[in-house]
Amino acid sequence: MTHIEHRQKDFRQRLDKICATSALPPPEVSRAVAEIIAAVREQGDAAVLHYTALHDHARLSSKQMRVPPATLDKAVAALPADFRKALDEARANVRDYYAGTVPKSWERRNSHGARVGEVFHPIRRCGLYIPGGQAPLVSTVLMTAVPAALAGVPQIVACTPPRPDGLPAAPVLAALRLCGVEEVYAIGGAQAIAALAIGTESIAGVDKVFGPGNAYVCEAKRQVFGEAGVDLLPGPSEVMVISDGSTPAEWAAASILAQAEHGTGRERTFLIAPPEFIREVLKAVEIQLVPLPRKEQIRRALDLLVTIVTAGAAQTIEIANRIAPEHLELHTAPEAAAEFAAKIVTAGAIFIGPHSPTVLGDFVAGPSHTLPTARTGRFLSGLQVGDFMRRTSIVEYTPDALRKAASAVEAFAKMEQLEAHGRSLTIRLETE
Repeated sequence: MTHIEHRQKDFRQRLDKICATSALPPPEVSRAVAEIIAAVREQGDAAVLHYTALHDHARLSSKQMRVPPATLDKAVAALPADFRKALDEARANVRDYYAGTVPKSWERRNSHGARVGEVFHPIRRCGLYIPGGQAPLVSTVLMTAVPAALAGVPQIVACTPPRPDGLPAAPVLAALRLCGVEEVYAIGGAQAIAALAIGTESIAGVDKVFGPGNAYVCEAKRQVFGEAGVDLLPGPSEVMVISDGSTPAEWAAASILAQAEHGTGRERTFLIAPPEFIREVLKAVEIQLVPLPRKEQIRRALDLLVTIVTAGAAQTIEIANRIAPEHLELHTAPEAAAEFAAKIVTAGAIFIGPHSPTVLGDFVAGPSHTLPTARTGRFLSGLQVGDFMRRTSIVEYTPDALRKAASAVEAFAKMEQLEAHGRSLTIRLETE
């Protein structure tokens, strides 16, 4: 654990060190992923099956990689009633949240009188990666498949790791079926990303890959970018809790433990609060940790916990904007929460008020939980419907509009010393 206070002489240096986090993985991860991608490129199905057996301990044939529709239907039928209710409730919230955000085509006239605008089209074939190693992330199905459907993507493909019996977790399969995803493959890890981006004998390549994953999955997305698009490179989960000490310390502790529970041991947690409240939270963390089944993984993540005492609201806002946390929880009085929410502009998602824990965003509130991490929130945003679409600009000039544009085009052609550029316009006027 790291603790820093604004009174410390080396406060800025220690803060700079915390903010020096890189989204790049360790070299050994990059090398291992490059090897997997190269093998899939050269050997196709054979490489995917080899790494599936090696890492997921599931021995499949090429025909067994795709989950049969009947198996998807069976997973839905076997879904416990409370699971089905939760899925339906969350799916409705996600759909309602994104329904009003679908980009719309538009057009207008520019200063020359020409028609200009944008048209939006769904990406033709998208691949969804649904993690299932540390935990079967059923919620990721909703957070990716629902906006993809709203965008109108005609072909939605999903990959999710199998268990040793060769099938992914049943709730994941049920959620995929309920979201209308019928092309599902029981493969995970970097080999799944490579198969989606490159294609194999059994899996047609996709145009863009979506979804979170471990360090190997994220690095695979980085390395295949260009052959296929990718949404984000979301790494280990993050949460920052800002508290004025007016709410129970147990609530802040629970939020920290929830994000540390993901299981990589690299989750980043931050607590900005008064010093006495920090001590109360740390005591509550130790008490709540005892009965948790993943306490060993959580303990590793807690070693990375950063507690910060600032000089006031202005410095708190400055630090939060520098760290750009994936999740930001505001456990403060309403007036302070409103100020923080308005002035902290780099967080992936902001949870305003002590009754808005991050878990709501993880599962049921509506916005996708696929969010930027490792300070990439400074320049990236969470997943949205527009990520499943392409934008094309349109330009249509008439002869009159072309004449109005001629002098400006000629000036630019001279400035940039591109004579053929200017000639491509004037030849049209001369011919007429």
